[in-house]
Amino acid sequence: MIARQLTTGTVIANDKDTLSLEMARANVAAWRDRICFHYGDFGSLGSAVEQAGFEKVDGLLADLGVSRYQLTSPERGFSFMADGPLDMRLDPNGRVTAADIVNFTDEKTLSDLIYQNGGERRARRIARAIVLARPIRSSLRLADIVQRAVPRTGRLHPATQTFMALRMAVNDEPGELDRLLEFGPGLLKRGGRMVVISFMSNEDRAVKEKFKAMGLEGKARILTKHPLQPSDEEVANNPASRSAKLRALEIL
Repeated sequence: MIARQLTTGTVIANDKDTLSLEMARANVAAWRDRICFHYGDFGSLGSAVEQAGFEKVDGLLADLGVSRYQLTSPERGFSFMADGPLDMRLDPNGRVTAADIVNFTDEKTLSDLIYQNGGERRARRIARAIVLARPIRSSLRLADIVQRAVPRTGRLHPATQTFMALRMAVNDEPGELDRLLEFGPGLLKRGGRMVVISFMSNEDRAVKEKFKAMGLEGKARILTKHPLQPSDEEVANNPASRSAKLRALEIL
């Protein structure tokens, strides 16, 4: 944990999930004098830095993953492992829920969303099945509808990519990453380092392209020629880390 290792300096902890911030405060109570907590998305990082009393920072670490407790809490609606409302908001104060998208988005837009965000090639069939089954209010009902429309062909549940696509849409995850890559480097001092941990190939591709462009422009030095990935031991201890990729650069 970064705050525990500090001898000087401050950690600015930013999250758009208020419950995550509450849990973090409790978990790091022993080092609370070294941490400034800020509620907001990636677009608000500038405000977070300013509120902490700084103009620029020495490092920026962005973890693009979803927490395990978020995925496994039925009331959050992220998973079909247990029944819950179709919510999927990382920010409980967000306006749009997964139920809103599922029940009020036209079929073509819904199909495009499932294909583009989730990489689901059977998106048209799924979108059609969803539209015909409306209204849909619970996670297990949506999973059942998808499974009936596109039976299982591999180890993954047929609804996995659809649920991921909806979560990304509800929380504007592609837009969030764009804002991070646009504004994040500008928050760093010369010699400061930006580290991004991604879990999906499209996210890693966006980070790679941004870092490469900054390197070619002479604005930064790429520290990871290839993304760092967890070892077999790390995956054994934490299976959720299996798809993690870490990239880093240094501002010149």
